[in-house]
Amino acid sequence: MNAKQPIVVEETYNVRADEVWNALTEQPKMIQWYFDNIPEFEAVVGFKTQFNVESNGRDFLHLWEVTDAIPNKIIGYRWEYANYAGKGHVNFELSEKRNRTNLKLTASGIDSFPQHIAEFKRESCEDGWKYFIKLRLKEYLEP
Repeated sequence: MNAKQPIVVEETYNVRADEVWNALTEQPKMIQWYFDNIPEFEAVVGFKTQFNVESNGRDFLHLWEVTDAIPNKIIGYRWEYANYAGKGHVNFELSEKRNRTNLKLTASGIDSFPQHIAEFKRESCEDGWKYFIKLRLKEYLEP
């Protein structure tokens, strides 16, 4: 697969779109399945937050800025790291049908991060998104 292609991960949950939306946008819920140290989050275009993730002795200070926010439909944000080149973007798109919600995650810009760092390699990013969307969020929404 082309390294410039976005990463796409889809999953369907047996809950309504508003429940998925709340899990994606309400900080007390986000920290239960996503990153446990997100200090705050608002589904408002222009909102910014940052938090650190340590991996293999390195700090990855995440810098997020909300770029899209349509309640129960889409949340998107720019994703950068302090002290590392690169700019990514992630969109979570929701569609509900008969009280079941499909989530389509699209992560782009992965190739702009330093590829000599294991955490930024495409395979690592794909595995990470699958872990969060297909395992962690699914277990959170469907205990």
